Amino acid sequence: MSDDHTHVQEFFTARAADWDRRFPDDGPAYAAAVAGLGLREGDRVLDAGCGTGRALPPLRAAVGPSGVVLGADLTPAMLREAARAGRDRDGALLLADVAALPLRPSALDAVFAAGLIAHLPDPAGNLREIARVVRPGGVLALFHPIGRAALAARQGRTLTPDDLRAEPHLRALLSRSGWRMTSYADEDTRFLALAVRAD
Repeated sequence: MSDDHTHVQEFFTARAADWDRRFPDDGPAYAAAVAGLGLREGDRVLDAGCGTGRALPPLRAAVGPSGVVLGADLTPAMLREAARAGRDRDGALLLADVAALPLRPSALDAVFAAGLIAHLPDPAGNLREIARVVRPGGVLALFHPIGRAALAARQGRTLTPDDLRAEPHLRALLSRSGWRMTSYADEDTRFLALAVRAD
């Protein structure tokens, strides 16, 4: 396991037990972002870097009982909190790294990723791996319940022009990784970039 993975696991392990209490009002933002995926009954969807599984209930509601919902995370403590909250009833929880997903090519219709991109050690390579498991025409949602400026202020830093999530950088990154960006919103109350898996 790389140092990057160790750092990410240490960061989230220390915060797992309090994660949902720290952000109690994010539910509606998650539900609205999931709606943006345009999921249908019976679709197969992955929450990549699912954390405590806050997206799993709206994902399950979107795909219905015949759909498949998976939540993958690198940090066992976050998956334990997801199970403790009962979210394992909405989707199967996988201890997995998005750099090497245990899924067949084109197995999924969509991937939802909340707050994930900032923690990827190899964004282009990791997004290519996510593209591998999504069918052509499938959808990726890169989401955060607050926008880039609000998140930077919360973290005590300033936004810089080279920010990975800035629209021109993210569009180019997605294009190099097998995706075509279809929409981009960076507002105080949400960040949501949608992309389609290229043929």
